[in-house]
Amino acid sequence: MASGPYCILLISGSLRRGSTNSALLDTVRAVAPDHLQVVVYHGLGELPHFNPDDDVEALHPAVAALRTQIATADAVVFSTPEYAGALPGTFKNLLDWTVGGGEIYQKPVAFLNASGSLTGAAKAHDSLRIVLGYVGSILVEGACAHIPVPRDAIGTDGLIGDPAVRNQIVDALAALAAHLNQSQTETSKHRRQ
Repeated sequence: MASGPYCILLISGSLRRGSTNSALLDTVRAVAPDHLQVVVYHGLGELPHFNPDDDVEALHPAVAALRTQIATADAVVFSTPEYAGALPGTFKNLLDWTVGGGEIYQKPVAFLNASGSLTGAAKAHDSLRIVLGYVGSILVEGACAHIPVPRDAIGTDGLIGDPAVRNQIVDALAALAAHLNQSQTETSKHRRQ
């Protein structure tokens, strides 16, 4: 069975210093097995406001960089907070920029929900599901996980040391890798036929 290596792009929906979502993704990078090359996207705050009139050659450099990173990744993992009952505006702006390029179309995606709130940021993640459906991504349900992260769980290194959290991350990554393995195997079978 095929086993990678695979490139996984991690995108946080938060610009906040000390964000639990960003810490969760940084911890994903720290615990990822060797067959996964994990890259954290850092350009959220650099993206211009989405305007369809600007979605033309030559793209703003930050948009071009985002689309290139998505195109070269085998899968994308998001982690976003909920703000005022919905996706944060800056993160929705990033998602809007993915529509016209098509790089995320048929791309395996997952999300990790770090919310410790009573609602579990359900409205944000419901919205994310809708947007990912519109852009034609393949949501890998088995790799999506609610992993509540209290702020005091983040160490001075910006990572989460809790073994239970780390085990949940490893499980989500294993599910994503299994999906990628299955897709690669099916693609290889089709090529041989």
